Amino acid sequence: MQEITTDDVPEALGPYSQGIVSGDTVHVSGKTGVDPDTGEAPESVAEQTTQTLANVATVLKAAGTTANAIVTATVYITDMDDYDAVNEAYRSFLSEPYPARTCVEVSRLPAPLDVEITVTAELNDD
Repeated sequence: MQEITTDDVPEALGPYSQGIVSGDTVHVSGKTGVDPDTGEAPESVAEQTTQTLANVATVLKAAGTTANAIVTATVYITDMDDYDAVNEAYRSFLSEPYPARTCVEVSRLPAPLDVEITVTAELNDD
């Protein structure tokens, strides 16, 4: 097992790794839409989703792979009424075949945001 850490995403909010490589996969902990340069998050859930996926991609890059290698994703949103906006942003960031995915409405997230995404990806995205 190898820990993946990068200064190019916001620091973890608790005792967990940004990502872990295990075998031929990388597991990325939940990322949110906080911009690593400003420390702020956009207001709209669509923009938060796009920034969240950019943060996920940054951890994947640090592990040596890309968003094209994502095989599963779990999306946590605080309001299922935002489902369509999340899907639109998700669709514009990822391409077919889309990863297997679960989307869950939660009452709140560790940071005052609307979306968090965790993924598992292959290290070899061929």
